[in-house]
Amino acid sequence: MTVENLDRGPLERHEIARRIAEDVPAGSYVNLGIGQPTLVADYLPVGNGVVLHTENGMLGMGPAPGDGEVDPDLMNAGKQPVTELPGASYFHHADSFAMMRGGHLDVCVLGAFQVAANGDLANWSTGEPDAIPAVGGAMDLATGARDVYVMMSLFTRDGAAKLVPTCTYPLTGLGCVSRLYTDHAVFAIGVGDVLVEETFGSSFDDLAARIEVPLRRS
Repeated sequence: MTVENLDRGPLERHEIARRIAEDVPAGSYVNLGIGQPTLVADYLPVGNGVVLHTENGMLGMGPAPGDGEVDPDLMNAGKQPVTELPGASYFHHADSFAMMRGGHLDVCVLGAFQVAANGDLANWSTGEPDAIPAVGGAMDLATGARDVYVMMSLFTRDGAAKLVPTCTYPLTGLGCVSRLYTDHAVFAIGVGDVLVEETFGSSFDDLAARIEVPLRRS
């Protein structure tokens, strides 16, 4: 049943990260993409066995460091300072990508410019002449992880939906997105089917009127 939270406004990014952390299975191996997805590390329950992986060669990444705790030798793939948990390990960049491409990650959390109704993902370029492409390891993660969660705002600054019938930006992966977490709603994406699991500050009917993709109540 779709849960409609109408007593509050849309989520801000830390709240989206917290909501994603609630759905990360205990004991899973997880990669957090560059940008907003890294915030998820701060909200994972202590002791639930989730192991965070970084593209630049680390297993066992912890939450962001506090004041005075920054170690310049501990950075994630986005060059942000991180912490290490007991048992953390380090390895070559090539080994890290072998983990990603070999299907050894249970979940990855990525940002996006667009997600299509069939789970296609566009997150590395808008295709604009002056845009700087930033593919990184996104293609490897999108095709290698067992589940791909996307964290993004649901609408552009102009009000256009970023959940679309078909991606118009260059694709990162085909049919790879399983869950979409946004400021206005949480979606589960299947084969040609988009379920609205939870809304924030908007009703199901409000979203259905603003998004061209057919939506279904969970």
